[in-house]
Amino acid sequence: MLGEIGAFDAAFPRFLMSTGMAGGMLLVAATAYVLLTPWKELALVREGNTAAGVALGGAIAGLAIPIASTLASSVSLAELAIWGAIALLMQLITYRAVDLLLRDIPGRLTRDEMGAAAVLTAAKLSAALILAAGLWDPVLQRI
Repeated sequence: MLGEIGAFDAAFPRFLMSTGMAGGMLLVAATAYVLLTPWKELALVREGNTAAGVALGGAIAGLAIPIASTLASSVSLAELAIWGAIALLMQLITYRAVDLLLRDIPGRLTRDEMGAAAVLTAAKLSAALILAAGLWDPVLQRI
C-alpha cells in the first residue's frame, strides 16, 4: 500500500501540471478562436442562435481533441504548448476552407443556418481527429 501512495505522491503534481496546462491551453485557444473568427459566436448563442452554438461547440471540441492527444503522449509541457498552438491554427485553416467552400459562413451562422453549422462542425471535428491521430505516439518516440 505504501508503494501506491508513494507513486501517487510522485505522479500527482505532474498530473495536475499537465492537465492544468492542457485545460488552460484549451481556454486560451477557444478564446483566440472566438476573437479571430469574423462573427460573434457568444453573442449569437446568447441570443438563441443554435447554428452559432453548434459551430462554437465544434470548434471547442476540435481544439480539445488534439490537445488531449498531445497530453496523452507528450514528454514535456513545451511540446504540449507547441502542438496546442498548431491545433488552433488547424481549426482556423479548417474554418477558412469551409468558408471558401460554402461562401459566407459568418452570414450563414448569423442567419441560424444549421446546414452550414453542421458542415463546419463536421469539418472541424474531422480535422481534429486527423491531427490527433498524427500527434499520438503510443511509444513516445517522436519522428
